[in-house]
Amino acid sequence: MEIKIKIRGYHTDSYQHVNNARYLEFLEEARWQIVEEFMEITDFIQNELSFFVVNINISYRSPAKVNDVILIKTGLHKISSKSAVFRQEIINTATGKICIQADITFVVADKTGKAIALKGEIKEALNKIPGV
Repeated sequence: MEIKIKIRGYHTDSYQHVNNARYLEFLEEARWQIVEEFMEITDFIQNELSFFVVNINISYRSPAKVNDVILIKTGLHKISSKSAVFRQEIINTATGKICIQADITFVVADKTGKAIALKGEIKEALNKIPGV
């Protein structure tokens, strides 16, 4: 799954490049888009289930600046018994350089906030998401 975002002035910091925290927002936007496209989020809400990010491993490689267009690639990297990992990459479309690479580990939690097993319908839904 891929989305593009044009970098605006409000995305940048005093160094005139995208701030590390803003990259996290870009990654989250891409994850929401992929979840909305391949899963029924209303089913999760009705069943009082939530997605929780439990670990972010991110490597910053090259800056993005105002007017750059970035391409965010997102895919499901792996599914374990109670967690799964999205692999994401942000690429500057003008230079072709990788801005960041990230692995985002998440769980599905019940209404008490406890991680549940990724099996049955939940695992089937996750398996619809393209891999990387």
